[in-house]
Amino acid sequence: MFKQLKADMAAILARDPAAKSKLEVLLCYPGLRAIRAHRRAHRAYERGHIVWARIISQHSRHRTGIEIHPGAVIGNGVFIDHGDGVVIGETTVIGDNVTLYQGVTLGGTGKETGKRHPTIGNGVTIGAGAKVLGPITIGDNSKIGAGSIVLKDVPANCTVVGNPGRMVHKKQPARKDEVDLDQVNLPDPMLERMQALSERVRHLEECLAKQTEESGCTMCDHACAVKDDLQKDQQHEED
Repeated sequence: MFKQLKADMAAILARDPAAKSKLEVLLCYPGLRAIRAHRRAHRAYERGHIVWARIISQHSRHRTGIEIHPGAVIGNGVFIDHGDGVVIGETTVIGDNVTLYQGVTLGGTGKETGKRHPTIGNGVTIGAGAKVLGPITIGDNSKIGAGSIVLKDVPANCTVVGNPGRMVHKKQPARKDEVDLDQVNLPDPMLERMQALSERVRHLEECLAKQTEESGCTMCDHACAVKDDLQKDQQHEED
């Protein structure tokens, strides 16, 4: 227990620049309190004391705003930053050195039986408000962007954004102790497509303008003539 606590505290000190001391982390971080309570609840759950385990987890939920089912398996060095609104389902498995931000849901998609919640690999970062649903696997060192909804497996060392989640980047494997916490500089495939479309439209407009100029503006003359005829007909009807 003491070894796990040290690993959890070290993870917070390493990943949160706001953390100034071990004492502050121990007394003031709801994510750490939720993880500590979960470890007690999980031990009771494994021994068959289901109701007692749920009492511990629900008490922790009311104190921290983080709901972790006592059946979930959580590794070492897991950091739940801020944490309010985090929900972790019964059959979830979380590896080592994982970072979860506020509003993350690791949940199911219905009333399936058996394994129905995600498996999160080592070194994964899941951004604020992201939803990872179903018995899927998120590979080691992958990153889920804020607000993403992920319903399919994600390979290792990938970045996923959007709704539904789309894989937008695959990077080289990270070092064992490296955790990528950048939630800002993520690829945006929709923006890239819009920019490409805008550039294509600009190019076509330049080509059309050049062609019109070379042909003596016959297209413009024809359009103007049609407009004049319509205006004359309208004036004639009014008279």
